[in-house]
Amino acid sequence: MTVRLARLAVRALRPALLPVQFALMLFTLRLGRLRAARARGDRGAISIELALAIIALVFVAGAVATALYLLKDRVVKRVEQDPNMPGGAGAGGATP
Repeated sequence: MTVRLARLAVRALRPALLPVQFALMLFTLRLGRLRAARARGDRGAISIELALAIIALVFVAGAVATALYLLKDRVVKRVEQDPNMPGGAGAGGATP
């Protein structure tokens, strides 16, 4: 059962994480180009590649933050609709 659940989780999360995977590949590419520029001693290319790598890293962080925010909204909606809680109040409601 756990193996099936793990496979289902991977299949559900993989499409949601495609932008993050793309940004990580972009970040890796920029770091590779940075290393090549450092090996050549090209200071201008080093600063440009560092700036682009930082932009890619910020994009990754934004994508992760957005995914977590959307996940939080889904969980809050499910908790509010939980029939096991009194009056559908969810985890934040007062219990008698």
